[in-house]
Amino acid sequence: MISQMRMQENYINALDIRWSYNHAKKMEKICSNPKLGYRTSGSGAELKTGDMLAETMRKLGFPKVYKDAIKVDAWEFNKAELTFEDRHGKIRKVQLGAYQTHFVTEGGQNFTLAYVGKGTRQDYEGIDVKGKLVLVDINQRDEWWINFPVYQAHLNGAAAVIAVQTGGYGEVDDAALNAQDIAGPADAPAFSISRKDAEHIKHALGENKEITVTLDAVSKVEKDRTTYNIVGEIPGKHPERRIMLSAHYDSYFDGFQDDNTAIAMMLCIGKTLLEIGYQPENTLTFCAMAAEEWGISDTQFDWSTGAYEQVFTVHPEWRGSVIADLNFELPALAHGTRARIRSTYEYVPFLEEFLKDLPTLTRAYPEETRVTAPIETWSDDFSIAISGIPSMVDDFTGGSFMQTNYHSQFDNDGYYDEDVYRMHHELFGLLLMAIDKTAVVPLSFAGVMKKAEECISDEWCEKCGADRDGFVKALRKAAKAGDKAYEKVLEANREYARYSAALQNDAGDKEENPAAKADALYENNRNLEKALLRAFQKVQDTFVRIDWHGMVLFPQEILQEHLTLLDGAIGNLKEGKISAALRKLYEIDNNSYAFAFDKEVYEYFTRNSLNQPKDRLKWGYGRIIGHEDLFDVVEALIGKTDADCSKEIAFLQEAYERQVELFRNEITEMKNKTEEIAGILKEF
Repeated sequence: MISQMRMQENYINALDIRWSYNHAKKMEKICSNPKLGYRTSGSGAELKTGDMLAETMRKLGFPKVYKDAIKVDAWEFNKAELTFEDRHGKIRKVQLGAYQTHFVTEGGQNFTLAYVGKGTRQDYEGIDVKGKLVLVDINQRDEWWINFPVYQAHLNGAAAVIAVQTGGYGEVDDAALNAQDIAGPADAPAFSISRKDAEHIKHALGENKEITVTLDAVSKVEKDRTTYNIVGEIPGKHPERRIMLSAHYDSYFDGFQDDNTAIAMMLCIGKTLLEIGYQPENTLTFCAMAAEEWGISDTQFDWSTGAYEQVFTVHPEWRGSVIADLNFELPALAHGTRARIRSTYEYVPFLEEFLKDLPTLTRAYPEETRVTAPIETWSDDFSIAISGIPSMVDDFTGGSFMQTNYHSQFDNDGYYDEDVYRMHHELFGLLLMAIDKTAVVPLSFAGVMKKAEECISDEWCEKCGADRDGFVKALRKAAKAGDKAYEKVLEANREYARYSAALQNDAGDKEENPAAKADALYENNRNLEKALLRAFQKVQDTFVRIDWHGMVLFPQEILQEHLTLLDGAIGNLKEGKISAALRKLYEIDNNSYAFAFDKEVYEYFTRNSLNQPKDRLKWGYGRIIGHEDLFDVVEALIGKTDADCSKEIAFLQEAYERQVELFRNEITEMKNKTEEIAGILKEF
């Protein structure tokens, strides 16, 4: 048998990065919109691409290839062309991008187009936009998401919004279009226009601030359609135990970086392992996910639908049998000055040790690779992790690409960096092999318990009468039990590696009957692994929450922030400092939108985020806690003409008391669940 070191060398030497690049470019050819691209949820282009990927897997020699049907809301964007006369009398026809909404003109249709600034409620004062197109300036990174001005326009009777990015995204070029998930209803249509084309319209508007245009558009949303996740498997010695690799094959525009290169890298890793004759210990499961960018209409949590459906609906049995998911996003460009593996807390110690023992890889970054935690909601690894499968991803949120080229027609190979791409092939292929050589899933729980303790405010526990001491005691007990369990994991995996080395004639001392010993060790640790994965699931259920903007936080962090801001705002109002109070209130959940949009807009998206069934909220279900509806008090304070804030103070005091009670109860609940986690870990 070949030694582990030789297998690593064989893998690195056999990698064909040119094959990956060519495959990523090949994926660009299948699209819905002939001029702009797009390969979207449930569309003909996505279905055709899925078939192509399945055929590619078969040609590469994957022993098992299959398609898993999933239900999604489908979006087909065929075209959107706007024609208008500029101020010089020149007829201009421009291409529009689109959002996941329904709008079909059946040929060119004339509309009046009005410019309404940022599209807030104040911008519509004195303007009738019924049946008209409205041009809106938007900065989704620094101000608000696209759904708010779109729904405001919808309530004002507009036919559709045409949004121009004034910053935040698509900054690479004035010709850039942009696409993001709409997080809103399909019957409130929206398109995107470049800054360059929008300027021509603005100059042509004249004194009336309106212009006649012709729009020819086909953008269709159809509910409850079938698309497919594509799966290729390389069976292992222990077929019931899996390691998962994932990337998504839907895209906006050409999607070269996001996420064609990730799909190609995932396939190339499998291709290379097959070519060098790698014999896996576990079933290696390569998942090309559909509907990551968007997949369900009219909910805040409308992305990562394909991955969510894969692990929660199609294969719930994977929870408890998959020991890791390696998810890939935008791996062919540099993100900052170093590569990072973003992981769930529990895999961090293993990953840090893995990085120490790596052979020399292609030098693509000036600084060494690091591990960071926790994972974020922006990619499929979050949906997979909360299902109970420990997950990680190549960190892709650093650098300028996300503000410049991301989700635009400039997502092409202009940013392609072959050294970075090769390094990621090397890094994650070797990581896959390292995880594959474990006898027990290498999860360490001490880190997450210590982090949870660091995030507890002594001050707020005392003010709220929360059982801080009990919670801390439970966390420390769980951390101690986690440390002891991890020692057993390390011991088992070291022994297993020694037996493997003996089988490969790579051990310093001859081991008697290493195969039988390896098999016995593996079997003897099945209950330990099941307990570790059960504890991991409970940690996800207990500690993983998100704020209104999708940031992953502990429950106490969110509630402590609410308490701090409410307490500060009350104090400001008692001192007559209304502006200071408002600044704090804007930071609580979605209440910053209260100053810019109608109450109906605010309440619509609050309901859509909190009060829908699990099959619509998907990975966001139950993750937002302690929401406070402060619309009325914000509106009252904005319009305040006197210094008497007694009513507003009383309102906020009630909200504060609700947060106190919730915080106290949440601390008790977390304490009880942490004790259960400690109990699971103490079994071993």
